[in-house]
Amino acid sequence: MLAEHQTATGRREQNGVRPMQHRVLLCADDYGISPGVDRGIEELAGKRRLSAASALVTFPDWPGTAHRLADLRGNLAIGLHLNLTLGAPLAPMPLLAATGKLPSIGTLTAKALTRRLTARSVRAEIQAEFTRQLQRFISHVGAQPDFIDGHQHIHALPGIRDALLDALSSVEWHTRPLVRSPADSFRNITRRATATRKALLLSALSSGFRARLAAANWPTNNTFAGVSGFAAASPYAAELEAAFLQPGPLHLIMCHPGYADDVLRARDPIVARREQELVAISTAHDLPRRIWHPEPDAQRPPVDWTSPRQWMPDEH
Repeated sequence: MLAEHQTATGRREQNGVRPMQHRVLLCADDYGISPGVDRGIEELAGKRRLSAASALVTFPDWPGTAHRLADLRGNLAIGLHLNLTLGAPLAPMPLLAATGKLPSIGTLTAKALTRRLTARSVRAEIQAEFTRQLQRFISHVGAQPDFIDGHQHIHALPGIRDALLDALSSVEWHTRPLVRSPADSFRNITRRATATRKALLLSALSSGFRARLAAANWPTNNTFAGVSGFAAASPYAAELEAAFLQPGPLHLIMCHPGYADDVLRARDPIVARREQELVAISTAHDLPRRIWHPEPDAQRPPVDWTSPRQWMPDEH
């Protein structure tokens, strides 16, 4: 498949037509969910088999692992993985988490779709929690995030996206982070043929989000892949290869690699799948050359997504 793509590219160049540039960001979600996931992501980063990793900052052990994430800035873009569905918020949220525990993704989605998150009081509560998580990331990493996304894509849900944009607008940014859009077109999703119904549902729930980001001048990805049903009968290596299909100029693939451990088993339902993803990403042929990497400098400033020269280096 890759050879066919290169041959087709060569034909277009010979005909005097410059092919569209595509850059693929392979992003590992959930750094900070458990020591095993952190270790897996760190190993893949050292092998240059990831472009990015996003971190959960709501667990008590976050401050102790933040410096390790900061050290990965030499190999990765690092981002904030906003959380409203796992564990507890950083401060009381009496309207969304009255018991002190965050709601499930099903409960949160139902509230979003029935417009129960649009009231000014709820929006302000969510905005405040997002701001706390952002400040906790910055204070312990020592830098603003390169990008922002959400655990289980909560940041793109109706109502919640408004609170996110409020939170982002309240920060004085040195460089604006990329905000993940988890939507893609019907054509792209069906051609990849991976967890199609789930990917289409996610796109429907995220409808209009990319346009809102563009209107507010927030950088975002053009296409999105990596949605999975996490079924053991569906080999992850094949899903990873399919995720490279139908890329836009800035194509974002999410993944969830990691080692299983007791902490992860207590927090996460896809433990076994994470180890499958870790193995597949570790062994995928020529993967480091197929994905984008930031400049190799641990002290670099945040990625400037408005400057193609920074995130679109020369072809390998």
